[in-house]
Amino acid sequence: MLDTGSLPELPRAERVEVVDSWLAALLDDAVAGTPPPRAKRGSAPPRTGTDGVALVAVGSHGRRELPPHGDLDLVLVHDGRPEIAALADAVWYPVWDAGLRLDHSVRTVSEAVGVASTDVKAGLGLLDVRLVAGDAGLAAALRTATLASWRQSASRLLPQLRDLRRGRARQVGELAFLLEPDLKEAYGGLREGQVLRAVAAAQLADDPAPEVEEAYALLLDVRDELRRRSGRPTDVLVRQEQRPVATELGLADEDALLREVSLAGRRLAFVADETWRRVESTLVRRPGARYRRVRREPLADGVVRQGDEVVLARDARPATDPGLVLRGAAAAARADLLLSPYTLKVLAVHSPPVPEPWPAEVRWSFLRLLASGRSAVPVLEQLDQEGLLSRLLPEWDRVRSLPQRHPWHRFTVDRHLVEAAAAAAELTRDVDRPDLLLVGALLHDIGKGWPGDHSEVGEPIAAAIATRMGFAETDVAVLAALVRHHLLLPDTATRRDIDDPATVDRVAATIGRDPAVLQLLHALAQADGAATSSSAWSPWKAHLVAALVARVQGRLGSAPAPEPEPVLHPVEPQVSSGPSDLPGGPAGVTVGVEDVADGQQVTIGAPDRHGLFSSLAGVLALNQLDVRAAKVNVLDGQATAVFAVRPRFGRAPVPAILADAVRAALEGTLPLADRLRQREADYRQDAGRAAPPRIAWHNGEVTGDATGIVEVRAGDRAGLLYRLTAALAAEGLDVTSARIETLGADAADHFYVSNPAGRPIDAEQRSRVESALGAAVRGAVPEPVTGTGDTPG
Repeated sequence: MLDTGSLPELPRAERVEVVDSWLAALLDDAVAGTPPPRAKRGSAPPRTGTDGVALVAVGSHGRRELPPHGDLDLVLVHDGRPEIAALADAVWYPVWDAGLRLDHSVRTVSEAVGVASTDVKAGLGLLDVRLVAGDAGLAAALRTATLASWRQSASRLLPQLRDLRRGRARQVGELAFLLEPDLKEAYGGLREGQVLRAVAAAQLADDPAPEVEEAYALLLDVRDELRRRSGRPTDVLVRQEQRPVATELGLADEDALLREVSLAGRRLAFVADETWRRVESTLVRRPGARYRRVRREPLADGVVRQGDEVVLARDARPATDPGLVLRGAAAAARADLLLSPYTLKVLAVHSPPVPEPWPAEVRWSFLRLLASGRSAVPVLEQLDQEGLLSRLLPEWDRVRSLPQRHPWHRFTVDRHLVEAAAAAAELTRDVDRPDLLLVGALLHDIGKGWPGDHSEVGEPIAAAIATRMGFAETDVAVLAALVRHHLLLPDTATRRDIDDPATVDRVAATIGRDPAVLQLLHALAQADGAATSSSAWSPWKAHLVAALVARVQGRLGSAPAPEPEPVLHPVEPQVSSGPSDLPGGPAGVTVGVEDVADGQQVTIGAPDRHGLFSSLAGVLALNQLDVRAAKVNVLDGQATAVFAVRPRFGRAPVPAILADAVRAALEGTLPLADRLRQREADYRQDAGRAAPPRIAWHNGEVTGDATGIVEVRAGDRAGLLYRLTAALAAEGLDVTSARIETLGADAADHFYVSNPAGRPIDAEQRSRVESALGAAVRGAVPEPVTGTGDTPG
């Protein structure tokens, strides 16, 4: 009996040998234990032994890649033996009894070939047919017939296979850029290695190169270790398994593992893309069509267009022309083409180093490549895969396939930089120095390959690169400033009150008196956000950044500076409750709603009272409105609160419903805490994460009524803003303004707070506030605060 419990611990090759030996014994026992049928009079005597029957492995088992807890893919091939059903049962049942997963079939050679010629998945599996036991001649006949059928059916089956892989790529994603990649089905995963071999078997491409086989082998090793550790047949490298898998494979940590997986996936995807281009160009040729000479069209000095790719001109001299690499790449991108694989290999082998500083012609070609926008992305990937990009920018190796754990990011660091440069190409007409914008976008996160704050670390690195590129000293300083301050505008706009003159003064002082730097930083923020994700650059965020830029431009004197309209501005009420017996005065509750960028602004008027801000935040949370910014003003005992909101489920706020809810909350008839707890239980995806919150104070950045800014970063969940502001109110602090930012599953909330008496927030009170905020993040809600106050909270 097979010891299935020990199989996962065996090395891959030994695991296959053990299983094969056991299966061979099963077939021998089956043949010995199954009596042949009685021969009919005048017919040939029945055959004995394994003559005319073969047990063959296909799929991963056929490739000797059987993973731990993997399926056994077996075919019992026969040439018409009448007792084949009994033989099959005698083999399959012991496999099931051993608790192994089995994908099985019983076929003659003609039946198997017939299935393979119509079902692309079955055909792909049968290409890996391997004899386990039985009639070797029969297994060889199956393999020969399958290969012949595959080649004959290639024009029909390969397009199906291509579409199948592209569909999986859209559904699962690209292996190189996933934080929890599917090692098998993601594009660039193990399936790509199998497809490349299938295309080679159809004689439409060469066998995979050694570096492709190495990438494939790495993914096999990672999958085997993942399955061994998890104890189940999974191919998804989830976060909790990454560190132990990395340790077992001798890698430093989970980031090192993801980086190796990304590099392997990118190599497989890159070769697969090139292979499919070759296959498509071959399949579209009409059978029997006469050979037609391909026209060669000059594109730049030393490169020509030949068909659908860029190749070297006949008079090109790559060994003596250091500018040819970038000149050819720029020409390809401008024509929306790719360099031919052979041309890439020639350039990789023969191109000399670029002189330093770069000659003007080389720098111009590089800028022309970046300015090509989206069509530059695959060309830069070609240069990267052949090692040419790292020759031009040695610092690039530090960010190649470097994972980004932030949930906003769609790409590894290097691909994000390329995508940012492509996005910046769409904005070059908005700036006076498009060359600095393009290079700044490509280098803005270059510091992520080194320890420390990537903006600070990246500044001298970008300066060194710009100097090597031959930029003037003043331009080098601007590029260094772009890298150092590329987060200044979005961070300030989303976390500080941009209507506060002190905020505008700090931004202006940081960037200096040059309006061109502000212009470039604005464009860079847009490109960076677009290259990150739609969540990272929403219309609301774009609106905030643009408003901040307008204010700073006015402060720098580079634009007319009329008094700007506040970002959060009250709108006329649409619903009013009129005078009431609400505590705090005769006025009632008013609510107005206005559509703005990516959401609405809700203006609520109510009698001023301590804890009002928290009550209003709770009402908005109950109405499934996510708050992104808020500000409160008080005049003669009446508070006016303006909230920028976005409906969580697409339903715009209704003024009358909000007014009734606010009134009930202030009268004490709406139990906000209980209702929000129930809402959180109903929407379990809002459950808080176990990581503790991060709380920071920024008291040196406030002016006006506020005496401090407290920043809270915690897992986002329903009612979080209500609980945080309730905790602040319970500790005697009023909230005058708030900036709320959701970072994937995290919330980054910034509150402008003050003591009603106007005294500074001392260390003892800070400690109490931090404890209260931590408890609020964990779900605690202080008792409602009642009473009036000179400033809202």
